[in-house]
Amino acid sequence: MLDIRFSRALQLMLFLAVAAENGSAPLSSAELAHRLHANPSLVRKLLVPLTDEGLAVCVKGRTGGARLGRPADRITLAEIYRCAVGDKPLWAPSPGVEPVCAVTAHAGEYFAALTVEAEEAVLGSLGDRTLADGVRELRRLDTGCARH
Repeated sequence: MLDIRFSRALQLMLFLAVAAENGSAPLSSAELAHRLHANPSLVRKLLVPLTDEGLAVCVKGRTGGARLGRPADRITLAEIYRCAVGDKPLWAPSPGVEPVCAVTAHAGEYFAALTVEAEEAVLGSLGDRTLADGVRELRRLDTGCARH
């Protein structure tokens, strides 16, 4: 089963970054949910770790909403990824395999090492990119897009 928490959290943060760039008011969870085609409760769940880490700021109440916690050029995609997935590993080994040969005896250990290596590569790549880079890339992609 694919995990979409990172893609949802990244989209949410991109919406906040564009709103900040445009000088817009904070975005409500209902507005973010509408843009994400999701439930407002999912948006609030996504915002909790982002807020805890200072990547977003949420103000409750009728005129409240979410905004970036710091400038988009000071938020890395790795930070958003970590908030979205927490300590969940990139992959998980198959549990409960009886060790009857070299493969079944050591596949879990081997797979765990591969997982660590792959996750370090993912975090390294995401750590080199900021939220502001993401907004710039989306704008670049949008220039070639004809809307009807």
